[in-house]
Amino acid sequence: MKVMNIIHDSVVDGEGLRTVIFFAGCPHQCLGCHNPSSWKMTNGKNMSVDDILQEVADNPLTDVTFSGGEPMIQAKELVKLAKEIKKLDKNIWIYSGFTYEKIIASNDPYKKELLQICDVLVDGKFVIEQRDLSLTFRGSRNQRIIALN
Repeated sequence: MKVMNIIHDSVVDGEGLRTVIFFAGCPHQCLGCHNPSSWKMTNGKNMSVDDILQEVADNPLTDVTFSGGEPMIQAKELVKLAKEIKKLDKNIWIYSGFTYEKIIASNDPYKKELLQICDVLVDGKFVIEQRDLSLTFRGSRNQRIIALN
């Protein structure tokens, strides 16, 4: 997988303390994006499921958030990772610029399976005209927090 960064103990990327995995590659390229260096897959470093899982396991107090970039473009690999993270009894949030409806309508079975594994989806592109700093866990008013499980 292509990963930009992994940070620990975040309190802004989902409920509670979280290990956040920022994946490389993003087709949305939203105006005002807080992480434009993540748009190119080549900016990420290669990490295996085991490498990432070790980072997650080394921090037993945190749950996990998949962010980006756009995690859904690496859905096949993320399904494997998410299944292993669930074995550690961790809650998983995923941020995607794609809407829930677009993911469900996709022909990619891995995107749908990933939603079945994750607990919460924050969906929708960041829209600078709808930016709202008072929102919890979202950057713009069009984005939704959707409980999946």
